[in-house]
Amino acid sequence: MRLTIRRRSGRRAALLAVGAMTAGLLLTAPQQATAGPPNLLSNPGFETAGPAGADMPSCWSKSGWGDNDFTFATVAQAHTGTKAMKVSLTRRVDGDRKALVTENSTCAPTVTPGRQYDLSAWYKSDTPDVSVTVFRRDTTAGWQYWTDLQNPPVSAAWARTEVRTPAVPPNTDKIAWGLSVYGVGTLTTDDYALEEVGAVPPQPVCSGTAEECAKGKWEVIPAKNPVRSMHAVVLKNGKVLLIAGSGNDIAQFNAGTFTSAVYNPANGSFKTIPTPVDMFCAGHVQLSDGRVLVMSGNKGYPSADGKIGYRGLKDSYVFDPATEAYTKTNDMNGGHWYPSATVLGNGDVISFGGLKEDSTGNVTAEKFSAAQNKWLPMNEVNQTWSYWGLYPSMILMQDGRLFYSGSHTFGNGTQGTGASIYDYGANTVTDVPGLRNKDQRDESASVLLPPAQDQRVLTIGGGNNETNPAANRITDVIDLKKPSPGYTAGPDLPQGLVDTGTGKRPQTGAEGKMYVSAVLLPDGKVLETGGGLHDRADPVFEASFFDPTTNTYQPGLATDPIPRTYHSASFLMPDGRVMSVGDNPGNGTYNHNVSIYTPPYLFKGARPQITSVIDTQWVYGDTQRITVNRPVAKAELIRPAAVTHSSDPNQRFVDLPMTVNGNNIDLNVTSNPNLAPPGWYMLFAVDANGVPSLATWVHLGGPSALAVAQEQPSAHEHSFADKLGPAKQNPAKRDSVPVAPGVAGCDRHYGTVNVCVPTRFPAEVKETAGARCDWLASHQYPKRLKVNGSDPLRLDPDGDGYAC
Repeated sequence: MRLTIRRRSGRRAALLAVGAMTAGLLLTAPQQATAGPPNLLSNPGFETAGPAGADMPSCWSKSGWGDNDFTFATVAQAHTGTKAMKVSLTRRVDGDRKALVTENSTCAPTVTPGRQYDLSAWYKSDTPDVSVTVFRRDTTAGWQYWTDLQNPPVSAAWARTEVRTPAVPPNTDKIAWGLSVYGVGTLTTDDYALEEVGAVPPQPVCSGTAEECAKGKWEVIPAKNPVRSMHAVVLKNGKVLLIAGSGNDIAQFNAGTFTSAVYNPANGSFKTIPTPVDMFCAGHVQLSDGRVLVMSGNKGYPSADGKIGYRGLKDSYVFDPATEAYTKTNDMNGGHWYPSATVLGNGDVISFGGLKEDSTGNVTAEKFSAAQNKWLPMNEVNQTWSYWGLYPSMILMQDGRLFYSGSHTFGNGTQGTGASIYDYGANTVTDVPGLRNKDQRDESASVLLPPAQDQRVLTIGGGNNETNPAANRITDVIDLKKPSPGYTAGPDLPQGLVDTGTGKRPQTGAEGKMYVSAVLLPDGKVLETGGGLHDRADPVFEASFFDPTTNTYQPGLATDPIPRTYHSASFLMPDGRVMSVGDNPGNGTYNHNVSIYTPPYLFKGARPQITSVIDTQWVYGDTQRITVNRPVAKAELIRPAAVTHSSDPNQRFVDLPMTVNGNNIDLNVTSNPNLAPPGWYMLFAVDANGVPSLATWVHLGGPSALAVAQEQPSAHEHSFADKLGPAKQNPAKRDSVPVAPGVAGCDRHYGTVNVCVPTRFPAEVKETAGARCDWLASHQYPKRLKVNGSDPLRLDPDGDGYAC
């Protein structure tokens, strides 16, 4: 059964803390609702009757969906004038009902893309299941659901609710809106208003060079990463946990030397942390209390003859940012080298895939109970016996299902379309169409685009370490709100310079990159950076912004001077900059340089400031007040990074609709934990030029994230992935699936285990010993690689036991 969460008004703790000041702001003296500027609505108070025979006032329509019993009535108990609108639900299975501004050219107000609008209404309600729902007309696609902005609290007396829209998207010419009721109860409304926000954004200034203001700036910091980190986690205190384990170095593994480090941005220092097991290629996720759950890791490297592959640990630990130490949990049910890790709306963690202790593919789902602080026994976890591969990207959807985006690490995608929706409650897997080149999305990146409320996922680039083609430029986008969602083609990834071992040259044709990083930024764009043209080789020096509002890339940004391919990571810091670490090419080396990217928005003059936050402990459905030093256009929560191998399925940007009263801003917090799973978040306020404040850390949680809520009204949804094709038949119960020992794309017949001679050389390399040896030399592989047994790549023509 799919998890559903009730939208609730919340305790509104922050507003209670300001008492009378809040009441004065929310319950202002009534204004007569009239048509015409500044109120852009016609018949905002229902006073004008509809045409003869109509059962609704002029410019208003009955609207809603789902299985419910309802009534609409025009009543005399008005806030002002003689009429108000009363909507009641007496039975509800799903859906909502609302009086909606009529969606036609006469009644729906005209709006300007890029501008914001304040929506307000007076209401009385006896149910918390009320939301401010907005639709927009796309000049090409027509009318469509846009967003839900606010959940007004229960009020027996007339109360006023007001909320500001996000910037109107491109190609939008009109909007319509109303107050929806989606639980059993009654809602009465009157005196609606829609007013354009009058403030014109200030002209941006440039505080750096012209190039910095257009492209941003990279710098390599003096301190070097002391560990060969493969994993990066931004902690709730702003520090960064970098996990290496053995660091893909078999000498360290054999010596039992396992390492982690904590980076402190405040002083640029690194602190090495004792690490109990080899967390090389583990999974990790932030728990609701800010501790980091680290699962599995490396039990053993492949054998020298390549007959045994990597082996996964059962071990699991939590890292506490306060003590900067690891503590063991109970074991998982099996090993999971390269597991997924997705936090759910109730704070539990679900994990799939990876390799077992015997190098076979793990087909069991694992679930960590937040309430019990332990991994559950297998018989308490729903099982489809599906093999999802290595680091499958599993993104939490707004109704509690999981979207497998098709991004993974190593080899080919899953059978079928390469992307699917997994319903834990129903225990079903249903493919979704449209992902192009599904078997060349190895080491692609997938990200839930800003804002999370839009439920759109972008998948970028990728390749295939088995066939080793040139990485592709493909990007695909899927809208999970659609009844039958499917990927559609996005714009091609911009191209940059690639170093194929003989110096940098421009990319050509279809050349793209794998091992790419995708980072959500506070201005709502996605930074893509780093990556390589081939498996563990040929770094690409290119960076761009993807803009979700226009579905376009801004190419030509400044590029990281350090190559960032395999075992690299880039992630957002609380100051709005991006940090990049790592690079572990096939020759076995590791780059310890650390780069910091300052985006162009930090060269646009002074930053807005969050001067006060009344409460940093937030509850779902709350209204939380902040004070800013000057006008801002939006505010959001960004979940801190927990990234490895181009994968961070928990990364998300959650919009906080605003009610603006001068420099006091009331932020409307989602009541759906599936949109923002419980935990610590970075709160940013962003001005109209995209300049963000420094982040303030807030904790989001509360009873609605922890309670069993199947019987409660669901989060407000319109047609939402509810017309999928038939689910796939689950495999029969099984222990594992066979996985080739060479799944990592490395031929173990040459050199040491941490040196990755490709099983398949790039297509342009001739299949001769000389050409292959030249390629290895140009990529700085160690000379005289020892041949372990046979010589399948014919790299030892003289038979002396050493390649090249």
